[in-house]
Amino acid sequence: MSPLSAIPAYSPGSLPQVNALTNRDLSQLPASAPVTSGTPVGGDVFSSMLGQMVSEVNAKQQVSGQMVNALQSGQNVPLHQAVISMEEASVSFQLLVQVRNKLLESYQEVMRMQI
Repeated sequence: MSPLSAIPAYSPGSLPQVNALTNRDLSQLPASAPVTSGTPVGGDVFSSMLGQMVSEVNAKQQVSGQMVNALQSGQNVPLHQAVISMEEASVSFQLLVQVRNKLLESYQEVMRMQI
């Protein structure tokens, strides 16, 4: 299974819609977009996506642990399925760690910027 499978699939309603600005005067645009309650915007969308990714990695880790425990206790679990589950959990965890590292690097870069 690909490490990209840990990333949730794109759905058109999951991101805020951006209207194309064609031949409009920028002074006519509002200073800030109105925020409606209940609709995730910007950081909320990202944080919910990141939280979902963490919970999916956690679920894969738990399934992997259950399969290994079942294999060790002598239940009828195919060895290759347990190994695949362990590798899937490992790869998704590595992806999560790399995403965290990139976020941390980005934060540190922003903090080093001079105003």
